[in-house]
Amino acid sequence: MPPKPWKTLSSREVYKNPWTRIREDIAEMPNGKTTIYGVVECGQCVGVLPFLDDRHVLLVRQYRYVFGEDHRWEMPTGGVKPNEPLLEASRRELREEVGYDATELSHISSYYTSKSIVQEVAHLYIGHGLTQVQATPDETEFLEIETFPFEQALEMVLASEIRDSMTVIAVLHAARKLGM
Repeated sequence: MPPKPWKTLSSREVYKNPWTRIREDIAEMPNGKTTIYGVVECGQCVGVLPFLDDRHVLLVRQYRYVFGEDHRWEMPTGGVKPNEPLLEASRRELREEVGYDATELSHISSYYTSKSIVQEVAHLYIGHGLTQVQATPDETEFLEIETFPFEQALEMVLASEIRDSMTVIAVLHAARKLGM
């Protein structure tokens, strides 16, 4: 029998910006006791692992403020705008971050980025049939773009050099599909 659900008794917004909303709920647990529960709402996000050909992928590198790092590679990722279809968001992020469009986007996974306090669902795709277009990064994106042999990207994941969960999961799915 599945666990009994909790009941939200009240909810209040604590903080909001264009990308994130934080709320504090009072929740009643199955035993009748109440607790404060903080929730970070981020919505949905997409990521595309773009294959230039059967053996090479495009990755990006940028300064990641939260961790104070500028040396980790990742695939193009970003938030889904309100009412934006997932495939359209994926194509937009690919164009914005690496300056390519994909004729084929294959869905490989959807998952919760953090199941406890973050309400965000990530949708991952593999991109094939790339054609170069004009890159149009967001005003907060200062990106370096590099082509890597897929085997090297896989090795970077296995060595924890790539730590972005979306990229890690996409690379591992792609390696499985390629029989590696």
